[in-house]
Order: sequence, then structure tokens, then C-alpha cells
Amino acid sequence: MPRWLWITLVIAVLGLFWAAGREPPVESVSGPGASLACPQMPSPAGLPAPLQIRVNDAPAVRLGHHTIRPLAAFALEARVLGREDYRFDRGAALSPTDLALGWQRMSDQAVYERLDISQGGRWYRYRWGAEGPPIPVHEIVSSSANMHLVPASETVADAIDKARQDQTVRLTGWLVEISDGDGWQWRSSLSRDDSGDGACELIYVCEFESF
Repeated sequence: MPRWLWITLVIAVLGLFWAAGREPPVESVSGPGASLACPQMPSPAGLPAPLQIRVNDAPAVRLGHHTIRPLAAFALEARVLGREDYRFDRGAALSPTDLALGWQRMSDQAVYERLDISQGGRWYRYRWGAEGPPIPVHEIVSSSANMHLVPASETVADAIDKARQDQTVRLTGWLVEISDGDGWQWRSSLSRDDSGDGACELIYVCEFESF
């Protein structure tokens, strides 16, 4: 089937579900090379903060045993504050790497080096010494985050694997919710001002570079 006709049919189906007040369908794209279609986003180069565009009608996609539902298109340029790799937890098969990322003043090495930054258990933590935080705490919260990265392809996975602390990274993709048939669910935060449990971003990464 020609690509333009397939796209037209998908749009038509989504329009029908929207008109009926129902959630969009789950499309199965299981199999070798299966992936979620990537959002059309501007280049993150030079973005001062994450660019996020909420979507309410994007269809969920079934990849293997998991269902992935896009929540918002997402683009970001940020500094790597820390990196942690996972092999054995529930999400490791989907997201083997977390990056703690900072933007705006939290991308300034003179600022974040005054913090003791660590990661573990899918959390990002920071502490400061007797001199106090280098910038107001609410600014640390709103301009840094721990991000669970779900690579869309082997090429993206290889690019993420090369990212190191103190580098700048650029990425685009989706903030997503992932669920399994047994009731397990992993959902991205959609806020830049939250902290604690549930505050991390879960990103289906379509494009990634570090330098």
C-alpha cells in the first residue's frame, strides 16, 4: 500500500475515534525493525529548555509484549550531569540507560560541579555542602531531571551508549507511557517542576547526539 494512502487511512480512523469520544486504537507493529513513528519537531540545537507538545489522540503502539502510548512530543539540548546503566530491573530491556540532564543554569559546569550528584534505583540525587546550593533549589528542580531513555533503533542505542558526563546532548522523541499485559505500567512525568517518585521523564528517543 502506498505510504500516502496508509497515512490517509490512519488519519481517517483517528478522526472517527475522536468524533465518537473513544480512545484511539492500539496498532500492532511487532516484528524485526518495528518502531513508533517519530514526531516532527524542530532541531533542539540552542533550545534553552525542553520543548514539549502534549498530544491527546496519538494511537498506542504494541511492541512485543509492551504497549507504548505517546503523551507528548519532546526535544531537548542539555548537559549530562550523570549516567547510570541498568541490566536487571523491570525496565532494563526497554531503557538500559538513565541520563541526568541539566539545562539553563544547570548546564553550567561551574554550577553543577558544586553539587554531589548521584544516580541509582532509577533516581537522580544531588547534595550540597555547608555553603548551600549553588542556585535556588526550585531552579535545580525545574532545570534538571533524570531521564529514562528508550532507544527507537540500534543506531540511537549506539549513540546513547557513547554519551558521557559533561557532554552536551540533543535528543528528540516522545514522552511515553509503557504498559504490559500483567498490569505493570511506567509513565513519564509531564512536568518540569516535580521531584521525587514519578518525576522522571520516560522518553522514546528517535534522534540522539552527544558532543
